[in-house]
Amino acid sequence: MALSGALFLALLAGALAELPGCKIRVTSKALELVKQEGLRFLEQELETITIPDLRGREGHFYYNISEVKVTKLQLTSSELDFQPEQKLMLQITNASLGLRFRRQLLYWVLKVYDFLSTFITSGMRFLLNQQICPVLYHAGMVLLNSLLDTVPVRSSVDELVGIDYSLLKDPVASTSNLDMDFRGAFFPLAEGNWSFPNRAVEPQLQEEERMVYVAFSEFFFDSAMESYFWAGALQLSLVGDKVPHDLDMLLRATYFGSIVLLSPAVIDSPLKLELRVLAPPRCTIKPSGTTISVTASVTIALVPPDQPEVQLSSMIMDARLSAKMALRGKALRTQLDLRRFRIYSNQSALESLALIPLQAPLKTMLQIGVMPMLNERTWRGVQIPLPEGINFVREVVTNHAGFLTVGADLHFAKGLREVIEKNRPIDARASSAPPPSTAAV
Repeated sequence: MALSGALFLALLAGALAELPGCKIRVTSKALELVKQEGLRFLEQELETITIPDLRGREGHFYYNISEVKVTKLQLTSSELDFQPEQKLMLQITNASLGLRFRRQLLYWVLKVYDFLSTFITSGMRFLLNQQICPVLYHAGMVLLNSLLDTVPVRSSVDELVGIDYSLLKDPVASTSNLDMDFRGAFFPLAEGNWSFPNRAVEPQLQEEERMVYVAFSEFFFDSAMESYFWAGALQLSLVGDKVPHDLDMLLRATYFGSIVLLSPAVIDSPLKLELRVLAPPRCTIKPSGTTISVTASVTIALVPPDQPEVQLSSMIMDARLSAKMALRGKALRTQLDLRRFRIYSNQSALESLALIPLQAPLKTMLQIGVMPMLNERTWRGVQIPLPEGINFVREVVTNHAGFLTVGADLHFAKGLREVIEKNRPIDARASSAPPPSTAAV
């Protein structure tokens, strides 16, 4: 009985676990690039350390070593690997330092050069150990964390919608990669606590050929369209000169009889064409491509000045758009294209037949007047959770059943020092000295 109860609770926990809308895999191929940039930053940090003066007396020997400066640093052997327990391990061996310093020595016994050399070397090694360990700690725990703070977790996409990249669980490390699960959900900015249930297929990452792989489920795109729908962005109203001239003439000719019967006095009033999406569009991802299905109402009316509108017709529009995804820099961009389009009446089949002549001109109007506005917004893209200064290059998009993956390599558009100095904590800017150390490591 106890075993059955535990099994039930485990199944219930699995059913209630939140599925990721976005996954990121960092492969071992990225580590060499990260290691090179990270070691360059560590070298720059170590070259700025301040070493205190070494002075004192040992028997008849008086010494004063001052103005110690690091002139050269070589990290000849280093390894950066994924570790299943520690997540990431950096090992540095056979590092060497070049120093320049001023010395003042006073001694009373001849032939003590070897003793002095050993004494000074030991003293300098002690001082360096006292300084290097805090610097490495400060660089890894404080400064590099300030770089990770530049990763967008919950930020605005535009004036209407935001994106939530909260990490759903701890990263999982193997010997060859590091996998991270993100919520990957859009939300209307006006509704800060808004949530959209994720019922999509969980994206999977199997590839390891590129430095980084990012997977997006249908939920990622559905939450974007749901957010824009509830934010009131999926509607368009064209009045007067905004309606294409040829379409204006065709609509007036088509509904001439209705105008005469309803209100002949407003026959020359401006024409209004209104499109309003009736429900959040839905995304379907297949190996053959990505499509977006949209259902909207189309209302045609005359708007005489200082008088109520005169509605001429109301119809339903079904459209299917193809979507091509691309990763540029660190932004996921989308290019939409109108593939299928049909209009019909929700009143009668006879009226639907009467709408057939409007099919082609309305489709043309959408392609010329509406699609460019949509693409202008979708091509701005949404940022992928990467630290500042790192971009994607050589991207490859692959469609699967229910999700798509983007494989890419990494490129440091900015050096780590440039990014870290820009985002360095205020207290660290005021004093670059690392925390004090009580013992050498």
